[in-house]
Amino acid sequence: MADRLSSMVETRRQRVHMPTLEEYSERFKEFFKFERRNGILQITMHYDNEDPIWSYEMHHACAELFTTVGHDKENEVIILTSTGKNWIAKMDIGSFRRYDTDEVTNDDRFDVQIYDTMKVVENLVFDIEVPTIAAFNGSGVHWEMGMLMDITLAVPEFKLRDNHFTMPPGHVGGDGMYMLTQELLGQKRANYFEFLGHEWNAQECLDMGIINEIVPREKLLDRAWEIAEGFMKVNRTCRRLQHMLAMRPWQRLLVNDFKTHVLAEMYNKAHEKAPSGFDKMRTYEEE
Repeated sequence: MADRLSSMVETRRQRVHMPTLEEYSERFKEFFKFERRNGILQITMHYDNEDPIWSYEMHHACAELFTTVGHDKENEVIILTSTGKNWIAKMDIGSFRRYDTDEVTNDDRFDVQIYDTMKVVENLVFDIEVPTIAAFNGSGVHWEMGMLMDITLAVPEFKLRDNHFTMPPGHVGGDGMYMLTQELLGQKRANYFEFLGHEWNAQECLDMGIINEIVPREKLLDRAWEIAEGFMKVNRTCRRLQHMLAMRPWQRLLVNDFKTHVLAEMYNKAHEKAPSGFDKMRTYEEE
């Protein structure tokens, strides 16, 4: 037995290499900029160093990013912010239209519409295991990423809205934003917000507990780093376990409801073009 154990030790495999900051900085450079000091990683969304643009490519990049930075043990606190004066205010309509053509397979559409939509949120909540801070530098879409973080800061110009339902001809808000307002604000206020396209300003968001602080733009990132540096004064185990507890309500919500929200949105998107397909199914008589 001793000889066998000795042999097993001698043939032990090496640990699988995990991407370093230098490696994934290069991989994600078209979508994010990175700065890390003393274990604090700041991730800044951008498009050619200007306001980020939301596209299916950005969608996929966010999903992959959260898993990648979450697996890097050198990251002890994460700050997420954006370049310019907007969170994500522009849309690359062409990227979405490309996946609506007949040349794109249903498998490709599933990957971008279902898989990536779910993984942007799921990977943030389940794969990042250190304290997180969002610094909203302005308004824009996909603010659910910032709301899911432990601490949420916003500039005075920040406004919260979701135009899914009110955009003609109507679109189900199922990518996480409506779900989060249901959880944070209760059913009636969430319904008013979503069905009427209601907008709340930064002070209203603070009063309702959606954000934690309103910070002048010129001091926003300094405040985020100040909070992060405070987190770093606590021992590593405590930081990670406290974040684990902070994520438990979001994890339960995602497991219980998120797939239903996403599938409702994407079924709505596809419904007008999708035939039932029943005419191609075999009947019992044919068997």
